[in-house]
Parts: sequence; structure tokens; C-alpha cells
Amino acid sequence: MTTSPRILIIDDEADLRELFTLSLIKMGLEVDSAETLDEARHCLARQEYALVLTDMRLPDGLGIELVREVSANYKNTPIAVITAYGSTDNAVAALKAGAFDYLSKPVEIHQLRTMVQSALRLNDLPGTSRSVKPKVLQADAAASRLTGQSAVMSELRNQIAKLARSMAPISITGESGSGKEIAAREIHARSARADKPFIAVNCGAIPEALMEAEFFGYRKGAFTGANDDRDGFFQAAHGGTLMLDEVADLPLQMQVKLLRAIQERSVRKLGSTVEEPLDVRIISATHQDLSECVAKGKFRQDLFYRLNVIELRLPPLRERRDDIHELAEAILERFAKQGHEAVLSEGALEALRSYTFPGNVRELENILERALAFANEGVIEVADLALKPEDTQRGGDQPLSSAQSEDGQQPQSVPQAAIPEFALTGEMPGSLPDYLDKIERDIIIKALEKTRYNRTKAAQLLGISFRQLRYQMQKLNISEPD
Repeated sequence: MTTSPRILIIDDEADLRELFTLSLIKMGLEVDSAETLDEARHCLARQEYALVLTDMRLPDGLGIELVREVSANYKNTPIAVITAYGSTDNAVAALKAGAFDYLSKPVEIHQLRTMVQSALRLNDLPGTSRSVKPKVLQADAAASRLTGQSAVMSELRNQIAKLARSMAPISITGESGSGKEIAAREIHARSARADKPFIAVNCGAIPEALMEAEFFGYRKGAFTGANDDRDGFFQAAHGGTLMLDEVADLPLQMQVKLLRAIQERSVRKLGSTVEEPLDVRIISATHQDLSECVAKGKFRQDLFYRLNVIELRLPPLRERRDDIHELAEAILERFAKQGHEAVLSEGALEALRSYTFPGNVRELENILERALAFANEGVIEVADLALKPEDTQRGGDQPLSSAQSEDGQQPQSVPQAAIPEFALTGEMPGSLPDYLDKIERDIIIKALEKTRYNRTKAAQLLGISFRQLRYQMQKLNISEPD
């Protein structure tokens, strides 16, 4: 015989306990109630619960004490708190302490039911145990969207597995190209909301005049051109996750409206007089320092505290060099499925490991995609990568020469162009692009003449790939003599 999930309610107001109990029984749940922290501890010691719901102020202490105890001793038991109206600081403190979610007084029954349903879905996640001392759900590296076996990536996956069990807003920080949206999708995929929508919004790409309509939707006739009712991003993400990418780019006026939507958990469409309750988890991301934006007055402090309940930092690629080979192989495998097969030479792999990657994983992908166009016979060499010398380190701070040959040795000396005439005379060339093309053309012709127009040897002499040389010859209209 299957027993119904059991909920524990802790509140010193008898009327509120009775209201919650009746509402949850109607949902087919079993309910225990307690009036104090001491009674709640006795209940937890003898019974397993699918959810614990506690008031923040109790006769013998604060509910946040119970939050910490449950988070430490009953890791797979979600606990939510009830806060006084407008007491957002208490709600944020409870979420930071490990609370799954919170409700504000006066509590709306539909919000209670939504939260309970979210908590019950947590118990159905793979790896969740209902034992007295359950193990923390561990992230499966094989099934993860985050590639890499380095220590920092293993720790990141474990953090995500824990964060996925909460409703607390998460702020993802990291450099551009480090994979912030991938991390947000990973949190969503491992959460009880995995079967609901994941909506990612680039806050910096929306015109300010359209922001409110895009975020909250609008009614027909709300403004010129509003020919039909339309949902916004919040409605589209109902039941799921809304990712606010580059949230620091939001204008201050929109920050005020976003703060209200997050606090009230409801939005009002343009042209409507009715607010719609919504169940949305917020994940924000930015490459900027939000605390610095707050100090400069560019970002609201109250919104910062609401979004930055839990901070998740993504490491830059230079802090996880051991993952570069695996990442490169995964990217090349994806390109191979599109009909562009290639492999990395040992020299090219070593060059990538020595590169600082200011653009992180996104830059790695761009480098490999560009290298595919120059790779000779499906092998990517060092020259094909076209790495920036100023962003390359080798053996500490030694720069990796952009003219390094494919076998790791320095090539023969490259014919150098004469000192530019304008450097001696002080007269500037009429067209810089034409002047540079002329210099490049002269160097290539000298290399070709020295190798008797053997293009393979000329490319080696110049420190570039055969394909690069062929491309430059076509571009500069260089042909072999008859």
C-alpha cells in the first residue's frame, strides 16, 4: 500500500495551521503540525517528510534555525519559510541558509499549492533517497552539458546538483564565453522543473521602449500595433526557469518593475488591470561586477540582493587547461557531424594549452571553426589556429612564436620586407590597406622565388599552412611565372 507524502507545518497561529492543513489534505497529502521549534525537532526525529513549512517567528526561536538544521541533517528534505509581509530581508536570509522557497503573509492558497507541488516533484528526481540521512544528489559528469574532468569542473557540477533542488534565485558570474547559459540550462535540467520551459533572455538586446511588453506581455489595443493579446517572457516561463542574461544591462526603470515581479510573483500585462500569478525560478547572469554597478548607481541595490541570493562562479578556461583537449575533441566531433572532419596535431594541442583564451570556450570554438578552413588534409596545425601572440604563454611567460613550424622547431628565417619608406621620409602612405597588401605580396613572392615556387616549402618558410598561402596568393593575385 502506497502512503501519501507527509508535510510538516510549524506555526504558532492555530488558525493558520488549520487552514494549511485543510488545504493540503484536499491535495491528498498527510499533514503533521507543530507549534514550536522543539515540537518540530521531535517530529523530524521520528518521521520523514516530503516538505517542511515553518514560520520565521516562533515562541522558542526563529525558523531560520530550523532551516539550517534541516539543510545540514536532512539534505533531501526541502524546507520552506513563511515571512511577514514586506520582510524580504528575512526571505533572502532563509534562502541563503538553505531554504527551498518562501511564502509571504498573507499567504495565498494557490501559491501554497504551487510550492508544495514543486517540492513533491523534487522527491521524484533520480538519486533522491527518502532515508533518514540521505546522500546528496551527485552530478553525473557523463550526462552533464558542462564538459571537463578538472577539479574545478567537478566541483561546479556538484554545486549545480545542490542548487537544482532549490527555488532560490541564482546569480551566475563569469567572463564572456565561459558558458553561463550552459550552466543555467544544467541547473534547470537537474531540477524538478526539467519538464517545464527554460526561457533565456538577453537583456542587452531588447530596446528599452519594448522591454515591459516583452517581459510582461500586453493586451490587444494596449498600444498602436497591439493587434492581439500576447504573453511575455514571464508567462512563457511559467512553471519553469527564466534566465536573465546580461542583467546588468537593464535600465533602472525596468529594474524597478522586475523587482516587483520577483517579489510579488505576479505580473500585469500592458493594458490589463489584473495581475497574473506566476511560478518562475529566476537565474541571472552577467560578465560585469554587479556589486560595482550598485556602487556606481547603475544597478539597484534591492534588486541585487534579490537576484544574488546564491552566486555561482564559472571558472575561465585558463583555470581549467586540463579540459582543453576534451573540449576541443567535443567541438571537432560536432563539426564532423556537419561534414567537416579534422584532428588536432600535437603541436596545435600544445599551443591551445599555452593560450590564455580571453574569450574562453566560445573563443576556442571560433578558433577551431576558423582552423578547419585552413587545415591541410584534415590535420589542424599550429599555424592554422592563428592564435594571438600577445595572449599566448609557454613555459611561464615565454611567448609562443606565431611562426613556429609544425614539428615544433623554429623555421628558417623569413625574408623580411625593407624598412617602410614612410618611416624614413615621414610621409604617410595614401592607403594603409593597399600599402600592407603590397608588403605582404612582396614577402610572399620572395619566399616563392627562394623555394622555386614550391608552395609547400614556401608556406613552411613563412610559418603558415599551405591553405593559408594559397588563399593569400589568390587574394593578392599572385601566380606562378610561365
